Amino acid sequence: MALLADEEVIAGRKDLAAASKEEAETLLCALPDWTVVEEDGIQKLRREYRFNDYLTLLALGKKFGEMAEQVNHHPVIVIEWGKVTIYWWTHTLNGLHRNDFIMAARCDRASMLVSAP
Repeated sequence: MALLADEEVIAGRKDLAAASKEEAETLLCALPDWTVVEEDGIQKLRREYRFNDYLTLLALGKKFGEMAEQVNHHPVIVIEWGKVTIYWWTHTLNGLHRNDFIMAARCDRASMLVSAP
């Protein structure tokens, strides 16, 4: 998984090709806690991170936001008591791209580094 998290994210462009079903399935194998969900006909990667204190959840949400801003690829992040839920997809494709899987792997890595303040 570290290799996926270390890959370069390509800035979102309209000429990017969506991940094929086979590529998505292969990449998802490297992200066992993630699922592909469909909302309004758009496939997205989804994961919940659970912690027992709200400040840790806020720190994790902030970290995800900072990571997204660095590569100009922005997810939906929902912070509520007990969990942070994050959704990745490529807006210009209305679907999944390798970038989404890279960012999911980076989120997993970051979640291991966040500790209660």
